[in-house]
Amino acid sequence: MIPGFFGDEDALFFEIELISSDGLELPVDALFDTGFSDWLAINNQDLDALGWTYIKQQPMFTARGEAEFEIYLGKVIFGGQEYDIPVHVGYGLTEVLLGRQWLQSKRLVVDINKNELTLK
Repeated sequence: MIPGFFGDEDALFFEIELISSDGLELPVDALFDTGFSDWLAINNQDLDALGWTYIKQQPMFTARGEAEFEIYLGKVIFGGQEYDIPVHVGYGLTEVLLGRQWLQSKRLVVDINKNELTLK
């Protein structure tokens, strides 16, 4: 079970660690975005310190319209487990975003009244 916490306006947050190419673990609070269909998205400025491997360019439709993302192979720790995942890197992202791909193997439980937020 991976515990989360509620942010402003009941936003869903989970702590993850981004692992740089030299093994440095950087803890960040990531917003779970059910409108984002992939694994993880970060701002291009956050990429500089990570040294991840570039894979390709990919256009995507976002709430702001069509945007171009660079895809990198990233390494993260989430819920104590290490993952190698494709990471969408874009401009103007104000939060690190977790997407719906995590729900392929985990169940999201949200009960605002009980202050319960977990991925099981």
